[in-house]
Amino acid sequence: MTTLTLVGARLAEPGQEFVYRGEASACDGCPYRDQCLNLTEGHRYRVAEVRENASLLDCGVHDTGVQAVEVEPAPLRANVASSKAYAGSKVSLEGPCPHTGCPSHEFCEPAGAEFDGSYRIAEVVGDPPHDYCMLDRDLTLVEFEAPEE
Repeated sequence: MTTLTLVGARLAEPGQEFVYRGEASACDGCPYRDQCLNLTEGHRYRVAEVRENASLLDCGVHDTGVQAVEVEPAPLRANVASSKAYAGSKVSLEGPCPHTGCPSHEFCEPAGAEFDGSYRIAEVVGDPPHDYCMLDRDLTLVEFEAPEE
């Protein structure tokens, strides 16, 4: 199901994904706040469609303005313990990783997921992008279901 919202003009491209971070201090008094602040904070979204003929509106947060788009909850990819990596199962992330240079870091600490959260696996993707886990974790790359809104 899609939701109509306003996003920064740079994000207003079909397929573009982002994590909604909530209200900024610059939103105080904005006449468009009801149209912008209608998503769930911390959730990942994908732009499904850009509204045609929609005006570019001035914004105190986005320097190039905001535009009307339809968004949908987006699934996200993450590394989970291989012993728990089964489609349909619910899992949580393994925990933080200090190795930011690792090619798997973005999947061990994916934007839009919390370490104390529980997520249903939609698909087992396979081996993670790293050759060796510096924390000696046995991990598998999966795709979580998009959360229900």
